[in-house]
Amino acid sequence: MRDILNSMKNIAIVGFSPDASKSSNIVGNYLIDQGFNVYPVYPKEGEIRGHKIYQRLTDIKDMIDTVVMFRKGEFALTLLEEVKTVGAKNFWLQLGIINDEAKQKAEEFGINFIQDACIMIEHKKEK
Repeated sequence: MRDILNSMKNIAIVGFSPDASKSSNIVGNYLIDQGFNVYPVYPKEGEIRGHKIYQRLTDIKDMIDTVVMFRKGEFALTLLEEVKTVGAKNFWLQLGIINDEAKQKAEEFGINFIQDACIMIEHKKEK
């Protein structure tokens, strides 16, 4: 986990809600405040704090090293295919999100995988 946290620069957050009361918004804004390049992925168009919202991970043209998922666990396998397609080396499922099948496949693909952990809490521990 420490290696992932220390290597992150370009982070796509799948499920980054524009609603300030949502966990994904709180975590996404924390990562922006920490100086990371954050790419919100959400079904609605627009911007969050000046960052363009993308409808799909594969719509992002920049190189993404870490994908953080704020969706139900059953979506992890589908998203893992996109993570692989964009060449991200880290796939992080937020606190309460678990998919052991996605974990196994990520390992087969050589993608670092974290599940059931909050990236904001873990980053604060490392500071």
